[in-house]
Amino acid sequence: MALVIASQLRKELSGWQLFDGVSFKVERRDRIALSGPNGAGKTTLLRILNGETDYQGGELVFSKGTRVALHDQRPPLEQGLTLREYVLSGAADLVATERELRYLEHKMAGGQHDPATLRRYSDAQARLEHAGGYAWRDRAASVVRGLGFAEPDLDRPLETFSGGELTRASLARALGGDPDLLLLDEPTNHLDVASLEWLEQELQSLDAGIMLVAHDRWFLEAVTNGVLELGGGRSISFAGPWHAWRIEKAARASAAGKTADRLGVDIERLERFVERFRYKKSKAKQAQAKLTQIGRLERERRQASGELESLTMRQKRLGFDFLDPPRSGRTVIETKGLEVAAGTKELLHGVGVALERGEHVALVGPNGSGKTTLLETLLALREPVAGSVRLGHGVIPAYFSQHEVELDETGSVLDCAQKATGLKRPQAQNLLGRFLFSGWQEQDKAVVKLSGGERRRLALALVVASGANFLLLDEPTNHLDLESREALELALEAFPGTVLLVSHDRALLDAVAHRTLAVADGTVRSYDGGWADYVRRRDELAAPPAAAPEPTRPKPKTEAPKPRGPSELEQVESEIAAREHAVAELERRLAEDWADADALAAHRAARDDLQTLLARWEQLFDQAQA
Repeated sequence: MALVIASQLRKELSGWQLFDGVSFKVERRDRIALSGPNGAGKTTLLRILNGETDYQGGELVFSKGTRVALHDQRPPLEQGLTLREYVLSGAADLVATERELRYLEHKMAGGQHDPATLRRYSDAQARLEHAGGYAWRDRAASVVRGLGFAEPDLDRPLETFSGGELTRASLARALGGDPDLLLLDEPTNHLDVASLEWLEQELQSLDAGIMLVAHDRWFLEAVTNGVLELGGGRSISFAGPWHAWRIEKAARASAAGKTADRLGVDIERLERFVERFRYKKSKAKQAQAKLTQIGRLERERRQASGELESLTMRQKRLGFDFLDPPRSGRTVIETKGLEVAAGTKELLHGVGVALERGEHVALVGPNGSGKTTLLETLLALREPVAGSVRLGHGVIPAYFSQHEVELDETGSVLDCAQKATGLKRPQAQNLLGRFLFSGWQEQDKAVVKLSGGERRRLALALVVASGANFLLLDEPTNHLDLESREALELALEAFPGTVLLVSHDRALLDAVAHRTLAVADGTVRSYDGGWADYVRRRDELAAPPAAAPEPTRPKPKTEAPKPRGPSELEQVESEIAAREHAVAELERRLAEDWADADALAAHRAARDDLQTLLARWEQLFDQAQA
C-alpha cells in the first residue's frame, strides 16, 4: 500500500504558478530521486509533503498513521538543546509509545484484558518493535556516530556547533525517529566519504519510503530506484535506477522532438489544403473537417512540445573551457619526509609523493585528516613541520580553495577578474558571463558582498582563465548543480596538464583520477586508478585474512578406505557458519563504536562474502534436490 499518493498537485507563489499537474506515489522501500533544475519546486514539494506549505490544487492522500520526517538545509531552531536532546526530539512518538505501553501493562496487570486494550497494546508493541524495540535510543545514538559525531558531542549544546555540523545534526534527527516517509533535501552536504558510505547503507536498509534531492551522482546511483523529475511546471515519473533514467530521458526528449516536428509538418500540409479549398463549395465540408483535425493536432503538438520542454529545460550552465597550458618538466611536484600540522596538532608525517606531468590524481580522506593543510603546504602557503617540497621546472600552479582565500576583495567582481587574469575588460566580461555573472550589476558587485555560491563561481572562473598547468582543486563541486558538475568533469578529463583533486563527489573522482592518494593513519598512501579501484583495494585490505589451510599428509600406499569427505554443500554450510560468526563479531564491535571505519569496512566485506556463500548454497541445495 502506498504511503502517499499525490494527484494533480498545483502550487502557486504570489500568483505565479510554480508547478501544476504533479502526480506520483511513494510506497515503502521506494527511494525516489526528486530531480529538476533549480527553481523547479523540489524543496517546496518536500515541504508540502511535510505539511509545512500549502498547495492550491490537486489532492494529497497519506496512508493512515504515516509518520513523515524532513531534513533540509535550515539550521535547527531549538538552539538551547544538546545534540542528544535534539536528535531524540525527532522521536517524540516513540517516547509516547513507550509511555502508552507502560500504561497498558499497568492496566493489564490489574486484570483489564478487553479486546480494545489488547489491540492498543499490540499496535503500540508493533510500533516500538519496528523502531528496534526498547533499544531505539541506542540506534539513534549510532546514527549520530555514523554521521561523524563523537561520543562527547552528544552532550554539547547546539549553539557550539558549526553550520555544517548543525546540518548533519538535522539529518541525524530525521533518521533517528524511525519515520515511514523520509524526505531529504541535499543530505550529502557536509559529509565526508566515510559518512556518505554509511548513509548509503543506512538508507538502503530502512523500512521506509524515501524521497530525496541530491547532486551527488554516485549517491543517487547507490540509493535510488525511481525518479520524479520536475521541470517547466510539469512532472515525469520513472521507475528504475538513476543511470537508466538519464538514458530514458534522452530517448524521450528525442522522441518528443521528432513528434513535435512531424505534427508541425502535418499541420502545415492541412493548413495549405484549407487555405486552398475553404471557399470552394464542393470542398467546403472537407475543409471544415481538416480544420477540426488541425485543432486536434495542435493540441498533440503542444503536449509533445511541453514534454520536450520539461525534459530539456536547463538553467544556465557554467562554461568550463580550460586554456591549453604551457608544458612543464616531467616531475611536477615531489615531497620527501613531509610533516604537516595545524597549530600544535600533527596531521601527517612521512609523506613522500611525486606527481608527474599530465597525471590526474585524487586526494581522499576523512574530514579533518589534513587534506586541505597538505595542499596549502605544497603551495608554500604553510610551512611544513619537517621534510621538503620541490616544485618542478616550468610548473605554474593554480589553487581553488574551498575557503576562497585567494579572492582579491578590494574591488568589484570585474576588477578581481582583470587583476587575477590580466584580461582586458571585454574578455573579462565574457569570462564572467560564462560563469553566470551577466550584466553590469552583477559584474560591478563588490567581492566582499558575494554569497558563498557566487564566490565559488568567481574562484572557478579565475582558475579556468589562469593558464596554469598544475591545478590544485579543493572541493570544486560545492554549490554546483548536476549539469555543471558534469561540465567540470568533462573539462578536467580533457585538461592536458596536471590535476590534484580533493572532492567528496565520488563520480568526479572516479571519472577524472588516474591515481588516488589516500590519507589514513597519519600518512598518505598511493593506489592506482580512480575511486572504484581504490574502494575495491581498500576493502580487500580490510577483509579478515582467510584461515590457512590444514597441511595435507601423503597418503600411505596400504591405507584403508577412508569415510567420504564433506561434500561441497557441506563445505559451503561450514563456511556460512564461520562467516555468520565473523559478521556477528563485527556487529558487536560496531554496536560499541559505529564510527570504527575499519570495522565498518570489514563488516561490509564479510556481509558481501556471506551473501555470495548463501547464493552458492541455494544453487547446490537445488542441485541436490533435483
